[in-house]
Amino acid sequence: MTQTIVHLVRHGEVHNPTGVLYGRLPGYRLSATGERQALTVAEHLSGNDIAYVVASPLERAQQTAQPIAASHRLDLATDERLIESENVFEGRKVSVGDGALRSPRNWPHLRDPFTPSWGEPYLRIAHRMLAAVHRARAAAEGREAVCVSHQLPVWTVRRYLEGRRLWHNPTRRQCSLASLTSLVFEHEQLVAIRYSEPAGASDPKNTGA
Repeated sequence: MTQTIVHLVRHGEVHNPTGVLYGRLPGYRLSATGERQALTVAEHLSGNDIAYVVASPLERAQQTAQPIAASHRLDLATDERLIESENVFEGRKVSVGDGALRSPRNWPHLRDPFTPSWGEPYLRIAHRMLAAVHRARAAAEGREAVCVSHQLPVWTVRRYLEGRRLWHNPTRRQCSLASLTSLVFEHEQLVAIRYSEPAGASDPKNTGA
């Protein structure tokens, strides 16, 4: 039976000195730590049979993917479906008790945590991520693929595949910076989900650093 593995990699730490929720904004690149994390992941996967590497179009994901592609002498592909989720608070500080969340004018955005009302619906995220996963699986049939994405999209599609409800407590996400969520397929059927942290653990509340 043909086995294919698709590794969902969260990008490394980002240089974000003002602490904003940068979302899909351009210009947010890896920090020095993030660059080291990207190299660590590339080294971790250097002995794997990687046939396809694809990333979100955002700079931090592209930077994380480049060492992996280079170590396997592969061209780096881009898939828009791996992009960060949309969020109305993009470009602002959103920590509890600080920034945009203190303003009553923004409270209506918080009315529905289940969809959620402040951003891209979880179900839409899961569906686009799953489409990207199956594109990568087909491209690496019988070998392994790497998809570099972002914390919320990776965690959302994992919950979807595990049959769990999609709304959740963000502080309990198992998706550290530069972590691997590995999906194991037999032909087109998912048979296992594995998780590893080659660059070490990071605080779940750290959405990108």
